[in-house]
Amino acid sequence: MRMRQLPVLLAGLTFSLSAFAASSDQWTLPINVKKLDNGLTVIVTEDHSSPTVGVSVVYHVGMRLEPKNRTGFAHLFEHLMFQGTPNAKKGVFDTTITAGGGRNNGSTRPDYTNYIETAPVSALEPILWLEADRMKTLDFNPATLKNQQDVVKEEIRVNVKNQPYGGFYWIDIGQHAFQKWENNHDGYGSFEDLENASLDDVRAFHRDYYGPNNAVLAIAGDITPQQGFALAQKYFGSIKARPTPKPTDFSEGLNTAEKRVVQSDALAQVPAIAAAWKVPPRGHRDQAAMAVVGELLGGGDASLFYQGLVKGREIALNVDTLFGLTGPFEYDGPTVMTVFALYKPNSSADAMLKAMDEEIAKVAKDGVDDATLKRVKTRILADWNNQLESFINRADTLAKMQVLWGDANVVNKIPGWIEAVTSEDIQRAVRTYLVPSNRTVIDRKPAAMLATPTAAAAPAAAKQ
Repeated sequence: MRMRQLPVLLAGLTFSLSAFAASSDQWTLPINVKKLDNGLTVIVTEDHSSPTVGVSVVYHVGMRLEPKNRTGFAHLFEHLMFQGTPNAKKGVFDTTITAGGGRNNGSTRPDYTNYIETAPVSALEPILWLEADRMKTLDFNPATLKNQQDVVKEEIRVNVKNQPYGGFYWIDIGQHAFQKWENNHDGYGSFEDLENASLDDVRAFHRDYYGPNNAVLAIAGDITPQQGFALAQKYFGSIKARPTPKPTDFSEGLNTAEKRVVQSDALAQVPAIAAAWKVPPRGHRDQAAMAVVGELLGGGDASLFYQGLVKGREIALNVDTLFGLTGPFEYDGPTVMTVFALYKPNSSADAMLKAMDEEIAKVAKDGVDDATLKRVKTRILADWNNQLESFINRADTLAKMQVLWGDANVVNKIPGWIEAVTSEDIQRAVRTYLVPSNRTVIDRKPAAMLATPTAAAAPAAAKQ
């Protein structure tokens, strides 16, 4: 979550014309996988349509596995990965890649941390050297740690504390929807926890989670599998595997009672609502159906919630759906489908929820007609393929699917899973998951709307 202009929240794939299947309009990505002796999984996908490459190194660690009483530590550590090593001091990583015509970024999510680069193919070897170098060790020192603690705190001030709504629909909602600490703590981190992170914490985290056996390297673009595997062996093969701590059991079932929270927002001009439902675990037969449900309800101006709440009842100003901090197929532990909407001050959270429930009830009772289902699927697949343009996103998606699913070929399966969703699947999904007992709601109101009449009149009285 470094503050750069390279979007990576929803990653995709790039395909050459030769990758088209002759009998359909579905792309099939060529995927070549090899595991090195030290446990590093290497994926290469070949495409010579551009003399460029995308590189992604994804580690199977994120906010869910950070130490207790160290909220935000996985994110803090992501920042530290860009602060230099004994061999490549601070600044060398970024300047080397940009000087070679490339760009880079990194992000932290509940179940993974990813580091991505794109550049001309001539810069591939320096990129791999740099990634292998920081996999071996970092330049652990007090000054760098203090600097990055301050950077992350400033990021929280900018993105959360001094922003209207403060990300309540993706930070706060999970704190109320989930029961286990691994799932419900603030992954951005509290200032106190960030300040208490020590150099020993940093060293232990790198030792435990940043070994080659806990990582996937993916290379996409103007390179053959043989070349990619040889380069991976050259730069990463000598790094020794390291023991990885056994993860805790962070599984959770569906909720059994609705949770309602009211929050005050000093910066908001209109009230907002976040309504979140726990979704099925990764790999469940309803996962693809819920991806379609999210698009059906809140995906664009043609969605049921937009037409019903914004255009029809005219109580909402906008509506959108999101799946945790990732997407409907990029999680490996409990997550939620959240509907976020701004609503008119003369309406209420109760009215918004009633309207949502009415739209959901129609789907549960009648299903989805063929034309609507085709439109929704077409939009999902169009968005998927539009995101699959760049080699950097192709590499990143392959690496993430390998980490989360244990199978990079999931990228070729998802479109078929979407296409296979039926109206009956959608009915079953909404009846199972989109019920009030499985729902968590935050009603975020401007502070003035929550002020008592006495408090609101006090400033006027003081002026007299």
